Amino acid sequence: MAARTPRPLSGFPELLPEERVVEEHVLDVLREVFELHGFAGVETRAVEPLSVLLRKGEIDKEVYAVRRLAEVAEDGAAAGAGGDDVLALHYDLTVPFARYVLENAGKLAFPFRRYQVQKVWRGERPQEGRFREFRQADVDVVDAGSLAPHHEAELPLVMADAFARLPLPPVVMQVNNRRLVEGFYRGLGLADTAAVMREVDKLDKTSPERVRASLVDGVGLGEREADACLALATLRAEPGSTGFVDEVRGLGVRDELLDQGLDELAAVVAATGAVGGGSFRVVADLSITRGLDYYTGTVYESRMTGYEHLGSICSGGRYDALADDGRTTYPGVGLSLGVTRTLVPLLQRGLLRASRPTPTAVLVAVADEEHRGASAAVAAALRARGVATEVAPSAARFGKQIRYADRRSIPFVWFPQEDGSHEVKDIRSGDQGPADPATWAPPAEDARPTVAWHEPTA
Repeated sequence: MAARTPRPLSGFPELLPEERVVEEHVLDVLREVFELHGFAGVETRAVEPLSVLLRKGEIDKEVYAVRRLAEVAEDGAAAGAGGDDVLALHYDLTVPFARYVLENAGKLAFPFRRYQVQKVWRGERPQEGRFREFRQADVDVVDAGSLAPHHEAELPLVMADAFARLPLPPVVMQVNNRRLVEGFYRGLGLADTAAVMREVDKLDKTSPERVRASLVDGVGLGEREADACLALATLRAEPGSTGFVDEVRGLGVRDELLDQGLDELAAVVAATGAVGGGSFRVVADLSITRGLDYYTGTVYESRMTGYEHLGSICSGGRYDALADDGRTTYPGVGLSLGVTRTLVPLLQRGLLRASRPTPTAVLVAVADEEHRGASAAVAAALRARGVATEVAPSAARFGKQIRYADRRSIPFVWFPQEDGSHEVKDIRSGDQGPADPATWAPPAEDARPTVAWHEPTA
């Protein structure tokens, strides 16, 4: 039988080595920033009971159920949807984290600050920026009983620090407050506020006219109520500006929950107005509601300038009742950066590039196989001082060994000499000179691959 070339699975991206260098650089920056802000790393299992996942919003069509082949053979059919015996791959990291908090509450110090970098799975239709398997990086603060509102302003500050260190386009974080929105709808006399939020949340994907039609024909709103909902969703404010408060009140709707939400959103906007410089801005955008039902307070969505068509790359919000053991409630607030969603489209366009696809800075040449041990000793001495080094795979002519290093973008080739001395060659410039394996180090910019943004060519 003739061999067949494997076909890629749509929605399951696999990166080349140079692309992985970019991804690992981004992840290293994120981990460093998260830890600088006092967040501890955790990792949760890949699966959760399906019944738990299906209670957390309208995601039933996106969840991948998991069953052993033996189970299918034994009963011939899948267990009923939502059954406690069925496991499913997690579609985000917030729901698993809430379960993790409940299981480990007696061992955690609250408020608990956590970051988590893992893959998640969603049965979405693959398209640019949307995948079925992708990596997320989350930060959350969760407390026992109550959570101080200042944490809702703190998380954008963390992300501002991260984006300032990453070679990405400027990011705009749009913030709103679910209490504000729900209170406004409640003040209009609307009963199914969640249904209205889900429709308004589609404004970034479709026209206001279509959303209005859905509110009237689908949700059952009157024309006046639908127009008021859209009027609220059109309100915006520049960084640091709380002028939206008067604009909302000017719409003539009154409700205590609305007032609470306005105060909370104003506090977040005021506290984040000066962050980020040119790399990151926080703005009030009252069209943002987030589709998942567990959000209760501040909500966030973030878009890259010039690449808004990719949708939100960093989103999240406050959740007050996601983790509750019947005695204690553990409210939290979190942000999730879609690492794969952000990077893959930029990598495909050649906008983010690594200086080389390998960590190796030095290739130690081998004069002949009898002297391979001497070359290996040089490599060991360099590695002991943190220099990424490999030994040539064969004792070919030196010219061929140099070409091997060039193909792998290794900048330096090391030549042990017969008299016991050593020389190192920068194969980019051709410069070659004496070197001591006990003291030599590459220039800082060559020690590890670097990552840079490359402007698109016209």
